Amino acid sequence: MRTRDGDTALAVSDRVAIVAALEREVRPLIKNWHSSRRQYEGRAFKFFESEWAVLVCGGIGAEAARRASEAVIAIYHPSLIISAGLAGALDPTLLVGSVLTPRWVIDAGDGSRTDTGAGAGTLVSIDSVAGPEQKAKLAKAYGAQAVDMEAAAVARGAQVRGVRFTAIKAISDESNFVMPPMKRFVNGNGEFNTSRFVVFALVRPWLWPKMAHLARNASRAARALCESLEQCSRAVGNGEALALKPLVSQGQQ
Repeated sequence: MRTRDGDTALAVSDRVAIVAALEREVRPLIKNWHSSRRQYEGRAFKFFESEWAVLVCGGIGAEAARRASEAVIAIYHPSLIISAGLAGALDPTLLVGSVLTPRWVIDAGDGSRTDTGAGAGTLVSIDSVAGPEQKAKLAKAYGAQAVDMEAAAVARGAQVRGVRFTAIKAISDESNFVMPPMKRFVNGNGEFNTSRFVVFALVRPWLWPKMAHLARNASRAARALCESLEQCSRAVGNGEALALKPLVSQGQQ
């Protein structure tokens, strides 16, 4: 359906599930939510709940996102699942803090595409952190505006279980930003080993300015992401349709 301002809308009936990678990406949103730990298929998951939604931080990468999606769907039976988190820009016009609600989510691993039914543009999911050269190749190959590591896995989990899916991503690194080496610090459960990374960075002072820049960008993007998710919460709380803006390019230099 369409809202009065022309944005595509998703009718909301029951609780919404949000799957994020890391808690710090959504901390501004969940700081006052109730938290609990529950088991699913032998794994412990930490869930954050409000009146309108349940959120789980599954970890970094497709496998972690898949497990989290399966758990939240099996336990809470949501009517809609949102892949939420930070993403890298492929489009040079997207600045840090821009929010993308893509119409298409593509898995670069097998080329499969998911139509979210709302929003605009394309998000492509890959299995590693992308630098500027790879971002340029992805933009050309898929016509995508942004890249992440989890959305395609969440989309697949939702599709298999007949749950509606969408994605809301905030840009944390622009198309020309060179990321520090991160993948080696992510374990098999999708957890980021912060202490190991700090030790790695401490003896490489040339990385310090980049790390400070990345931290500022991530914080700005997290705030923008949570503001968008909070708008969803108000819509759901008021019993309204959930309108997804196609693209909000409000990043700041």
